[in-house]
Amino acid sequence: MFLLFINQHTFMKKLCSITMIAVSLLLTINTVKAQTTQTRLNQVELMKQFIGSWKYDITKDSTAFYEAKPYGTGLDCYFRFVSKGKMVMEGKALRGYDKNIDKLIFYGIMKGTDIYVVAAWFISNNKYQYIAYNDISNPEMASWKVEGEFKSPDTILETTIVNNRTVNTQTWNRVK
Repeated sequence: MFLLFINQHTFMKKLCSITMIAVSLLLTINTVKAQTTQTRLNQVELMKQFIGSWKYDITKDSTAFYEAKPYGTGLDCYFRFVSKGKMVMEGKALRGYDKNIDKLIFYGIMKGTDIYVVAAWFISNNKYQYIAYNDISNPEMASWKVEGEFKSPDTILETTIVNNRTVNTQTWNRVK
């Protein structure tokens, strides 16, 4: 009988130890998960920061203009490049949200060129990036990307990176 009590006591100690370890692991996993879970950004709402007219002085004589108007849950956009007072290029774009991949998709076309498709997403409330849509399955390997930041509601800084080297930085200012 005493031997049975010792075996039961040993068994209970082991069971309690195993239970405590399991509970500790579950609590630790939930804590770690809670720390790494990031609140999903509302891409549609953040995209609305682009609404309005924008201007980028490329050179002393050349300027890019961009206008974005609300259209459903997306944006209807028009852009043009002017050099020495003459329009040298213009195009249209649609921006919308694809909930299946949680990304913004930009479809655009310039006169005389093929259509282009870009995937974009905000990584914070004021920072975003975009890449060619055909690189969406492996964004880390994209040959080019643009990183943008709203420095203020009226100023955007965009950096174009090709093969991991910065090739261009431009500042867009809201036209009022």
